[in-house]
Amino acid sequence: MVIITKKLKTFEVVFYDPTKAFYSSGDKVAGNIVVEVSEVTKVSAMRVFGIGCAKVEYAKGKHRCREDIEYLKYEDTVYLDHQPRDSNGSVTLRPGNRYEFMFGFELPHPGQLVSSYKGKFGCVQYYVRAVMERPSQPALQCEKHFEVEEPLDVNTPDLLAPAAGTKEKKLTCMFIPDGHVSISAKIDRKGFCEGEDICINAKFENTCSRIVVPKAAIMVKHTYQANGRTKVLGQKLSVVRGNHIISGMCDMWQSKTIRVPRLKPSLLGCDIIHVDYALRIYVHIPGSDKVFLELPLVIGNIPFNGFGSRTNSMSSQAESLNTPFSSFGSLRLPSQPPSYSNISRDCRIDSPLTPLLVNYDADEDEGLFMRAPEIWYPPPPAYSEVDEDLKQQGPCSSGLLNHE
Repeated sequence: MVIITKKLKTFEVVFYDPTKAFYSSGDKVAGNIVVEVSEVTKVSAMRVFGIGCAKVEYAKGKHRCREDIEYLKYEDTVYLDHQPRDSNGSVTLRPGNRYEFMFGFELPHPGQLVSSYKGKFGCVQYYVRAVMERPSQPALQCEKHFEVEEPLDVNTPDLLAPAAGTKEKKLTCMFIPDGHVSISAKIDRKGFCEGEDICINAKFENTCSRIVVPKAAIMVKHTYQANGRTKVLGQKLSVVRGNHIISGMCDMWQSKTIRVPRLKPSLLGCDIIHVDYALRIYVHIPGSDKVFLELPLVIGNIPFNGFGSRTNSMSSQAESLNTPFSSFGSLRLPSQPPSYSNISRDCRIDSPLTPLLVNYDADEDEGLFMRAPEIWYPPPPAYSEVDEDLKQQGPCSSGLLNHE
């Protein structure tokens, strides 16, 4: 005998705040399980599950790699308010009525969850599953996904610390040494958020015979691990480029910026999925592999507040004095103004003779020279000092002292 049962008219999970974009550790996930039936239906139990897990699955040759990690596991049985129950505990649902089973649970404390993620070979997902158990009939279930975004503050001391490095590559042409190309670069901090500018200070040196082009790009690397195997996917997100550097020349980047595009924050705390960002500074060399330097980046969701910028800059100043980046302009405290009494009134600049044409057959002192015109600078202006205490006594005792 085949029993044909009409489908339920409505069976879904509805959150109390459907506009909430994401949840974080410690938040409460609450809502209703809404049921509407097309025929009289008996429900023996309505169970609700809160589930969160990370999954990795991909093919490696003939092998199928799969790995799961559980981050959230909640289970409860919910009931209808003011609804009579049968002797066996079942509830009878009738057509034309709307039934709502309320549920609610709190997410674990910080450090126990991982932000939601969806990639090519893996994901981190969270959802609420409702299971309707019926006597003598198969159970029915529905699911509702929700996003989890753990706070990642870029104002921590580790992410406010600068990152720097150098890289050099020696070149050859037909097995003959052809000079080298070197990179020295520094960024003021490692942590950034969407829309912020990364300021790059860098020096490029080209002693080879080729014309090279410096560039910088924000890179992302997705790492998936399952069954002891690893799969890595890389992607270039944003790129800036500099001027061509001819043979025997150098180029300097002083606060050259690259903007962080719209990105998901770095995925931290997951053992099988990693999402890492880096700033790649590289030089394109014709006829040779690129030379590149990667500085670590962490993309967060709590933006830089600027409070630690001065302290961080002053602490990194001493480090930069002994590095190739000291020429990028370290912070200096304001000095006292010079004493006018030590400034000579005669401020002429005696420029040396500049040769315009040299006769290489004659003596070294012979040739055609020009003399730069003498430049006279005016004397320093007079200044005034005002005694604030005397100024408050009235205009007759202003305490104005003139010095020249």
